[in-house]
Amino acid sequence: MEKSSLHNKWRWLLVLSIAILLAGFAIIVEAQPVQAVPIPEAPVPQTGGISNAECLSCHAQSTTPVELPSGEQLFIQIDIPMFGNSVHGRNNVTCVTCHSNITGFPHPELTAQNKQEYQLQYPGTCAACHADQVNQAQDSIHGQLIQQGDLNAPTCADCHNPHTQPFVEEVSKAEFAEVCAACHNGIYEEYAQSVHGSALLENNQDVPGCVDCHGVHNISDPTTAEFRNSSVNMCANCHTDANIMDKYGISTNVLTTYVADFHGTTVTLFEKTEPGQITNKAVCYDCHGIHNILAVDDPEKGLSVKQNMLMACQNCHPDATENFPDSWLGHYTPDKDIHPIVYYVTLFYKILIPGVLGGMAVYILSDIYMRIRHKTRKPAGVEVQTNSENKE
Repeated sequence: MEKSSLHNKWRWLLVLSIAILLAGFAIIVEAQPVQAVPIPEAPVPQTGGISNAECLSCHAQSTTPVELPSGEQLFIQIDIPMFGNSVHGRNNVTCVTCHSNITGFPHPELTAQNKQEYQLQYPGTCAACHADQVNQAQDSIHGQLIQQGDLNAPTCADCHNPHTQPFVEEVSKAEFAEVCAACHNGIYEEYAQSVHGSALLENNQDVPGCVDCHGVHNISDPTTAEFRNSSVNMCANCHTDANIMDKYGISTNVLTTYVADFHGTTVTLFEKTEPGQITNKAVCYDCHGIHNILAVDDPEKGLSVKQNMLMACQNCHPDATENFPDSWLGHYTPDKDIHPIVYYVTLFYKILIPGVLGGMAVYILSDIYMRIRHKTRKPAGVEVQTNSENKE
């Protein structure tokens, strides 16, 4: 009887133990999350190489920016679709290709004091694939300003967001201008109201954007003599192109007519002989403006309005009178329809001067010919005397 009772106790104890073990196992299994791509709420310490998926598992949801000692913020959240469509994403560039100092978690402590200093840690990384562009940028006005300690000067990442940058061919001129506007907003607003900018915002690809005049990575200082002296050719790149200008009825003789007058002749000589010496002779933007260029026939501020032309002339010729602009023919070669009086007077002299000089040349050559002929012909009396002497 006692043995049977003891046996039953051990049986119930065994059943109870098995039930406790099964309950504990069920709790453990239920607590495990079922996810296709695990996204840890807290990063797990890692070492060694890191894949893009591992980086994005944290940075796709990192909504809290990192604050630098300067008070500036680094936004570290990555939009996965935008990164996937970027030039780096489509070329399968890994995160650690650029962030080569990141080998695991926790990441190395940031030592940069401000955003520019942080970004300047990466030009060497950019140069690994874009050496020519980085070298040009370092020699540009932007690069010079960085070397001078200007914290507002842009770095590679300011213009080319490495996590969203599309292929350059996919970026329009208008989008390029918006990139420049991030630093040059006042100039952009002025440009947007100009004949060039307003057309560009309407998707007219014939007009120049920022990079057409200033370049992309090799942007020069627009306050230098070299820029001023070469600016005429910069404008001529578009304004001598008949394929563009013919659409709008604009003369393509702008360069030849400018070079033909004393303004252009002087500037051209300076550009060729003394490119580093500034000239006080007018270049294109002295008359037409820089970023605020308006159509010549603008009824309020266009240069076709005589008073506006006079004001432009008075910038260099303060004593110019009301009739001063009448001497300017514009960038058109005189013909029967445009400045006919000048055309016919010019035609008259084109005929008169060669005619007079040609007539004088004929007269002089005829005179020379007769003198030579007269000298080579022997006098008749001398010849007769010689014959009579021979007979004797």
